[in-house]
Amino acid sequence: MLSLQMNKKAWKNDMLPLSDSLPEDIEKADQLKDEGNNHMKEENYVAAVDCYTHAIELDPNNAVYYCNRAAAQSKISNYNEAIKDCERAIAIDPKYSKAYGRMGLALTSMNKYQEAITSYQKALVLDPENDSYKSNMKIAEQKLRDLSSPTGTGLSFDMASLINNPAFISMAASLMQNPQVQQLMSGMMSNAIGGPAAGVGGLSDLSSLIHAGQQFAQQIQQQNPELIEQLRNHVRSRSFSGSTEEHS
Repeated sequence: MLSLQMNKKAWKNDMLPLSDSLPEDIEKADQLKDEGNNHMKEENYVAAVDCYTHAIELDPNNAVYYCNRAAAQSKISNYNEAIKDCERAIAIDPKYSKAYGRMGLALTSMNKYQEAITSYQKALVLDPENDSYKSNMKIAEQKLRDLSSPTGTGLSFDMASLINNPAFISMAASLMQNPQVQQLMSGMMSNAIGGPAAGVGGLSDLSSLIHAGQQFAQQIQQQNPELIEQLRNHVRSRSFSGSTEEHS
């Protein structure tokens, strides 16, 4: 009989909620969360993970702490841990849209695009006007399409954007008026027609081709450095917009 009572007691303890935290523990946990948020702003992600972990130890039933730790884990490429933390946050608060959004980021980073899309869809059900979820879901959808395309490179989107960029068209037209660029293009065309046997030391030589490419890149940089920066920003904009999100 005593054994049965002990088993019941052990079972009851296992099933008890983990939120029996003392008020002072809850207050300290909230301070640790704020410290973690500051570390995130300073890009001290490992320190942020430590702060959120200590906060969780003091107040294990706070979904925000798990979700914030998930963001920090993703920053140091611990995507599996980030997903687990998002799942814990959702178990505590099934309507916590940010947990679904951060799970989507981690899944995308692991190339699990379909699962990421599902996470973003759930996030948008809870927060339909969130632009971050919308843009990140589009990125995951594009990557999924790229993955199933014949080449699987994902370059077609960027190339189309580049060709349709009026600044690029204007720059290209201006560059073609430059005698050095005309000579460079003429040399490339003649060697392309002649093939590898078109003279020793021509652009069929790999080192010469690399040098010609460097010259061309320098011409572009000198002609329109603003466009180069625009292109860099365009590439960066295709990365996750969640990187600048604020933490709870």
